[in-house]
Order: sequence, then C-alpha cells, then structure tokens
Amino acid sequence: MRDYKKIYYEWLNNPYIDERAKEELKSIENNPEEIKERFYKDLEFGTAGLRGKLGIGSNMMNIYTVGRASQALADYITDFGEERMKMGVVIAYDVRHFSKEFAKESALILAANGIKTYLFDDIRPTPVLSFAVRYLKTTAGIVVTASHNPKDYNGYKVYWDQGSQILDDVANGIIEKIEKIGYDFSKIKKISEEEALNKNLLQYISKEVDEEYIQRVEGLALRDEDLDKNIKIVYTPLNGTSNNFVRRVLKDRGFKNVFIVKEQELPDPDFKSVANPNPEYEVAFEEAKKLGYEKNAQLLLANDPDGDRTALEILDGNNYKMLNGNQVGALLVNYILESKSKKGSLEENSVIIKSIVTGDLTKRIAKKYGVSVLETLTGFKNICGKENELEKEGKSKFLFGFEESIGYIYGTFVRDKDGTIASMLISEMVGYYSKKNKNLIEVLEDIYQEYGYELENNYSLVLEGVEGQERIKRIMEKFRNNFPKEMGDLKLEQYADYLKRKIYNLTTGEINDITDIPSSDVLRFWFSDGSWYAIRPSGTEPKLKIYIYSNDKEKEKSKAKLDLIRNTVDSIIEHVV
Repeated sequence: MRDYKKIYYEWLNNPYIDERAKEELKSIENNPEEIKERFYKDLEFGTAGLRGKLGIGSNMMNIYTVGRASQALADYITDFGEERMKMGVVIAYDVRHFSKEFAKESALILAANGIKTYLFDDIRPTPVLSFAVRYLKTTAGIVVTASHNPKDYNGYKVYWDQGSQILDDVANGIIEKIEKIGYDFSKIKKISEEEALNKNLLQYISKEVDEEYIQRVEGLALRDEDLDKNIKIVYTPLNGTSNNFVRRVLKDRGFKNVFIVKEQELPDPDFKSVANPNPEYEVAFEEAKKLGYEKNAQLLLANDPDGDRTALEILDGNNYKMLNGNQVGALLVNYILESKSKKGSLEENSVIIKSIVTGDLTKRIAKKYGVSVLETLTGFKNICGKENELEKEGKSKFLFGFEESIGYIYGTFVRDKDGTIASMLISEMVGYYSKKNKNLIEVLEDIYQEYGYELENNYSLVLEGVEGQERIKRIMEKFRNNFPKEMGDLKLEQYADYLKRKIYNLTTGEINDITDIPSSDVLRFWFSDGSWYAIRPSGTEPKLKIYIYSNDKEKEKSKAKLDLIRNTVDSIIEHVV
C-alpha cells in the first residue's frame, strides 16, 4: 500500500487546492482511518469513468479529481487534432450534490483547451446524453451522475462518438493522461464562462435535442390500436431526471391514467422520500404502492435517478408483485419478437445482446423466432460496444439489449440502457395483455410453461474499504482454485475463467479459448442440467456480486436446486475470512 499520509500532506500543502478544501482536510488530521480511506489510492477511472463518495481526497469525487479527468480527456482529444476538437463534447448532469458544478467545471476546462463544449441547461436522463452525442455528432460526451448509488456518491461517465460508453482502448488513453497530470493541478486549464461563451467554445443546449429524442422514442411503438390505454399506471422518477420525459411520452402515446408519486416527483439530491434510490430493490416502491392501492393501478413504474434503469411491480390479485430484470427482459423479448413476427417486420439476422451474468431464458425464446443471442461482459458499455461492432460488420441487425440489473435498450439511436424507452414499451406491453385479460405475472407463467422454469437468486455482499477489497480478492481466489465439482445431485460440467479467457470442460477435459469477450475477473460455473452460477467483484461499487440460476421443467424442483446452490456458495464464502 502506498504512503497515504504523504499524499494527504501533499494535498494539504498544494497551492492549487482552495482554502475551503484544505479546511476539510485539516478537520480529519487526527483521524488516521479517514485519511487512509481518502488517500490510500486514487479514485479509479473504471467502468467508463469515475464513481465515488463526495469529499476532498484522491479517492473521492471532488472538483480536483473531476478536473483532472476533464483535462486528461481534453489532452486525449487534442492528440486527434483540430477536427476532433471542433466536433466537441456534450455534457449532461443529474440531480446529485455538485453534479451541476462538476459539469460546468468540466465544460470550462474543455473550453480552455480549445474544445467546443455543449452543456445541457438543466438535469437530463443519462440516455439523452447518449442520444445527444450521436445527434450533435460530437467526439465525446460526459454525464455527471452516480446512477442509483446513495446520496453521498457522485460519478463521471465518458461516452465516445458512437454514443456508447468508452471501452478500454479510450479509457486507457485517458488514464495515461491522468497519470501524467498526477497532483500537479496547475496543469488543469480553465477559462471563465463569459470567455467560453464569447469564443463560442461553450454552448447551452436548447430543447431541440429533447424534442428529437422524444419523437424517436415514440417512433419505437410496436402496437397502437390493439392496446388498453385506460390502464392505470403509477410512475415515480425517484426524485431524479426522468419525470418530464416519461410522462410526456406516455401522454403522447395516449395513456390517460398516469399518476405521479408526488413525494418523488421533483429533483432531490438527498432522496429523502426513499430509503434506497435503486429501483432494483422493493423498498424503492413503498410510496408508489400506497398510491397504487389508492388508484387500483395495474402497473407501478420506477426509473433510477439518472433515468437509465427501469423497474416495475404488477397488481396480481390484491397485491403488488415485483418482477426482476431477467423476468422483465424475458417478457420484453417475448413481446417484441411476437409483435414483430406477427407484423412480418422481424428482420433476418436480428440479434439480442445480453451480459454473461444475465439469465438464459431469453435464449430459448429467441431460438423459437430464429434470433441469435450474443453475450458480453457486464455493463452497457459492453452491450452497446458489441452493437457498434455488429453495425460496423454489417452482417447482423441489433434488436434489443438488456442485463439482469434492470437495464434495457430497444432501437439504435441511443447506445445505452434507456428508462424512457423501457417505460414506454412496458406500458404498451401491459396495455396489450390487459386487452387480452392477462397481467404480466400470467404471461410470465405461460413463458415458463413453454420454456422451463429459470429461477434465480442474485445478490451482493457489501465489503467496503481496504479490508473489504482484500477479502473480495481472497474469495475470488478460493472459487478460482478450489470450487466444488458437485452440489448434491448437480454435477459441474464446465466453468469459465474470464480473467484467463478460458472455458474448461470437466467431462471431456477440453480447454477452449474465449475469443469474443475481453478479459475480466468473472468466474462462471455450469451444471449438466443447465443450472449455473457466477461470481465477480463489482466494477463500480465495494461489492462482491453472486448470480445463481436454476433450471427445470418443474417449478419446485427448480427452486430446490436454487436453494442448494445458494447454501453451498454461502458456506464457502463464510469460511473465507
């Protein structure tokens, strides 16, 4: 471990760090653990950018770590020459503390480097930033957001010219520039807003981009006439960015009974109305349920604060039931393929893309319609990165992308998961089945009856700080080198180590290379019946993520397998201290 106390005093005595920041650092001078947490490493430029807790320190989100990243991005773009600089960078931000300040700081740094910058005049959902990169034909995009993280986090994601998050080639180039800057904050150039505007290096974006985006979202409709548009929908943006966009699209589509959760309608960086602003978790639906019961709504919809994820609950009898990302993904794939097949608009060589830790039920659905399913590493930077590859090759047509963590994309004008598009499609799908007197729970059961019960238990272990990271490494080593070959009647057939990019077949002894997926610290284990599990460290949070899927034609048998795998995996983890 590096000398974090030395780095702390470097920051404390740095002439380019303002007095207010230094006061914050002085306040922890007698707190060695806090100094350690803030300075034991630099905030990593990881999954397409930065994400961390707000505060002053090298391992924190602040004006200095953000400024250094923006200067590094400017240096990287400058190396490509004047044309790329003129194409510029578009910047959006969410509702969080300091999001607007970080966005503006980034814009003025880029402008100081002679790079044209487009800055949204107010909060926007993350997918609108992706669209804006393509629409404005910029070199890059930045969105300042920490997505669904707690209120004391913020982040900084970078997009490249195709509108998707940067991959390792660009990220590594930016990282090199960051390392050259080090803690010499004098290398960060900046001009005033007035000068940037006068030189036409800063332009605030009008509503034109929003309107074009909304029209294209509405153009993705699969059906219109054969829908029950009187269904009652309760919607919550969880005090985030999607409120105006989702409500506008649903209104334009003719859904007449959309009720907003008032406590969660307006932006709030403290998310006081919700225990956890991540709609993956049922606690995020507490207020929506209250309104749902009052209005007798069939559908509860929620987007996360930056508007790229979508979750739902369905009224089933007298209670609301939450569907997870895999289930919603399977329902959407089934609905899209069935709709397009009936219309005769399902193109040959259509492709669905999912992550390697997302369930396989969609593979069986897609096979029925002659559609291929490709896999990538976790994250939409990889899903849309694969879409970019397909587009360049010209052999396949991207249709739909999703992952188990409630992210979905349909269409090609946005290259990221999109909560507005997903909310529209889900509402349309519920309206379609409502006209057939079915809810999504019943439709999902039909899918299970046809394709088999794929049940799941996906969960995370939060292991924060230095000790937490070290334990995650030990757990990964345990599963990498000493995994169980059997779990009850389940026999392990093969496993994949994506770090080594190898698949090992335990039946034949064959070892095959993984050629189409980059190296990543993920382990995946398949049993002979089609059940499987995977384990990986999170790329953005202090978590170890575990994914378990069981497979059987009978529901109870599938559940028994799920419990067996979960208990075995938990027992192994518990013994790694």
